[in-house]
Amino acid sequence: MIITRTPLRISLGGGGTDLPSYYRNSTGGFLVAAAISKYIYIAINQHFDDSILLKYSEIEQVRHPVEVQHPLLREALLLTGVEKQVEISAMADIPAGTGLGSSGTFTVGLLRALRAYRHDTVSPSELAEEACRVEIDRLGEPIGKQDQYIAAVGGVTAFEFRPDGRVEMSPVRLAGSIRFQLEENLLLFYTGVKRSASDVLAIEQRPGASINENLDAVRTSGRQSCEALEAGDLDKFGALLTDQWQLKLERAPSDVHRQVDQWIREGVAAGAAGGKLVGAGGGGFLLFYAENKADLRAAMAARELEEVRFRIDYEGSTTIVAQ
Repeated sequence: MIITRTPLRISLGGGGTDLPSYYRNSTGGFLVAAAISKYIYIAINQHFDDSILLKYSEIEQVRHPVEVQHPLLREALLLTGVEKQVEISAMADIPAGTGLGSSGTFTVGLLRALRAYRHDTVSPSELAEEACRVEIDRLGEPIGKQDQYIAAVGGVTAFEFRPDGRVEMSPVRLAGSIRFQLEENLLLFYTGVKRSASDVLAIEQRPGASINENLDAVRTSGRQSCEALEAGDLDKFGALLTDQWQLKLERAPSDVHRQVDQWIREGVAAGAAGGKLVGAGGGGFLLFYAENKADLRAAMAARELEEVRFRIDYEGSTTIVAQ
């Protein structure tokens, strides 16, 4: 029995510059993200007969990986060479389509479990790149690389996305008191709206100088966010969340995003230093930085937006059972 635990994530700055359509045609992307204590669990056990039994939101039982309907499960099985006599189950703390990187998290956790099942050893960066290979190269999803990398490495991490496809990463240098304040004062609220990130990103990746100029500004804001965090200027970091949201709204205006904008304005009016929508999807979670948490919580409760409390995860994808 193998069980892996892999964290979901929140983007703190630079979201969107991890898209190949951007970083391959510019001087590269830059992004800061944090893994959080909400997880996807993958369990693998040796199956009694030679078939493959898969349990997620549906149940599949097949004779060979090529017959699997779930695309991530199929491609991960084919990539790792696990072809028979295996049972795989998936469980999640947060549903898919809510902007917390669930697809990348699922793929990373699945590949870690399959590699452990085969007694293969892989580093976090190798695991992340293998997950990108499954989602971007094999399945052709129009997504970026941040979800896979932050799920694999955890923590509060800065990523450089080079034009040649390389990813360089380094932990954001946070003083102990700043780390505590950041964790205490970041708040997530669920909008109740779910949408595929791939659908939104496919629209955003249409060619055009205005999109690239917008993402250039997003990249600059991401670097400023990293600098503010390392300098301990959390009020500036909070304000940059709102700046990035405004750039997102310019890039993909929609009725849902105009509603999100109203909620963010109300959150700032209630005392938050700033806020943004997390992830690429059209709904999902609002992220605020607020020291005055009581008024913000009251304002969001008045809009019936449920808070999801979390801590920062510093382990990344791990194997919690191996026997």
